[in-house]
Amino acid sequence: MTQARATRTLKLVAVVAVILLAALAHRLGVLQRFADPALVAQTLLRFGVWGYLAFVLAYALLQPFGVPGTVFVVAAPLIWPWPVAFVLSLTGTMLASIVGFSFARFVARDWVASLASERFRKYDQALATRAFSTVFFLRFIFWMPQWLHTFLGVSKVPFWTHFWASLAGYVVPLFLVSFFGQRLFNMLKEVEAGVWLEVGLGLGGLAFGAWAVRRHRRRVAQLPG
Repeated sequence: MTQARATRTLKLVAVVAVILLAALAHRLGVLQRFADPALVAQTLLRFGVWGYLAFVLAYALLQPFGVPGTVFVVAAPLIWPWPVAFVLSLTGTMLASIVGFSFARFVARDWVASLASERFRKYDQALATRAFSTVFFLRFIFWMPQWLHTFLGVSKVPFWTHFWASLAGYVVPLFLVSFFGQRLFNMLKEVEAGVWLEVGLGLGGLAFGAWAVRRHRRRVAQLPG
């Protein structure tokens, strides 16, 4: 067997393994359990000290393939003291980013290249000239969505540049969520439903106003002379 054929075979096996793992997790209810912060807390507390390892492994293996990372990040400070929650969230986020990045780059590069969001094609040139700062910016703003793992994986960013830039971009947002997560959760529990309705209506009004302004500007720009 040639080296190229062996490589294609290993990639195919890895893809099939991921698909089977996702199907098994869904069949056993793992995905549903980790889609609910309350269920995450109950599960990990029952594990005791092994909950640390279970949290990190579940985060690293499930997030790159569909489970939102914010579920883990938000759940952590509700389960453990914030320093522990911060370390676990940062560790899990980095491992999930490495798994997603590596899967896109080394396993299914040709397949996932077409799935990278068109909105981020404009960053290709920036990644070529300012890789560290661009990855840092993207991670700081968007955190760890699956499409960003895919985009960075099929880009030309070196692995270690991606690693260190991602780590730097994650630190502040994850620290804030870990430090203020419990306080924010307690505060939100006391907010009445009417307040949420008012906030929703206010945000909806702002969104409609912004849309109306943009539409008006486009019409003005299309006027002759």
